[in-house]
Amino acid sequence: MSTSPVIWCVVPAAGVGKRFGASKPKQYLPFHGMTVFESTLQRLLEVQGIQQVVVAISTEDAFFKKLPVARNCKVKSVIGGAERCHSVLNGLRYLSNLGSDQDWVLVHDVARPCVRAADIQKLIEQVIQFDSVGGILGNPVRDTMKRANRVNEIVDTVDRNQLWHALTPQMFRLGALTSALTSALADDVVVTDEAQAMERVGYHPLLVEGHNDNIKITHPQDLPLAELFAQQQTAP
Repeated sequence: MSTSPVIWCVVPAAGVGKRFGASKPKQYLPFHGMTVFESTLQRLLEVQGIQQVVVAISTEDAFFKKLPVARNCKVKSVIGGAERCHSVLNGLRYLSNLGSDQDWVLVHDVARPCVRAADIQKLIEQVIQFDSVGGILGNPVRDTMKRANRVNEIVDTVDRNQLWHALTPQMFRLGALTSALTSALADDVVVTDEAQAMERVGYHPLLVEGHNDNIKITHPQDLPLAELFAQQQTAP
């Protein structure tokens, strides 16, 4: 008799959002009747099968503990690190005391509050169905891609065939991802996402197409766009 897979989630949230330029980290800005952080966690907590969501926050974070969601029994906070990969690894090390190497872990950007629960479920189902090492949500590149030099002059047009925008969540085995991130940091390589860490050690993660409205709030103009997407998703 088959058993349901054990699935955890890590949300790196120790960043201060320097590019955004707000008076507080962007994850604590108002969004859709709550904060960006709360909206993101709400989406994740809607997904069936997730055992616990571990958020990695800054040692100087004075906001998270004031959020109602911080008291949710399925949410746990740990101390994050200087870069995303450090924060994720801290979350994984916490989970290693709760689960096994063969458990699955979803890693999701705190600044992606519009992710659809259905897309997360699709990722989980396809990764498990294809018995993959893991996979990520993504979107095929549709625009013409240009490569620039240091002064923003075009030097090449890049073939967009088989190019994808990487999104989150990204889903991997707890043990394999912990090992891959540990290896990258030991080699002084700061990876920008979990798939890159897995690629470095020879794995080929699956790409699962998600919706285009799963945007990351990085610049001020992204916030009202994300708000519009959230309103459209909840419209009757």
